Amino acid sequence: MAAFNVVMRVVSSLIGVVMVALGAVWILQGLNLAFRVGFMVGQRRWVLIGAILALAGVAQLVWSNVRQSYARHTSTP
Repeated sequence: MAAFNVVMRVVSSLIGVVMVALGAVWILQGLNLAFRVGFMVGQRRWVLIGAILALAGVAQLVWSNVRQSYARHTSTP
């Protein structure tokens, strides 16, 4: 069971990192600063959507790591 928790924490953390990275790309495209190809370029709504996704990714990272730490401290042997 401990190995499963470690694997799931790593997977959950990777999902959070991908969410933050995608959010950053969408923000940069929305601000017309990078990756100037596609329908998102210069569209301010993608700045907001990217910021929301990046914040959700940070929350995912925090939740996945705090949750496991909390479970270790409160479990009974």
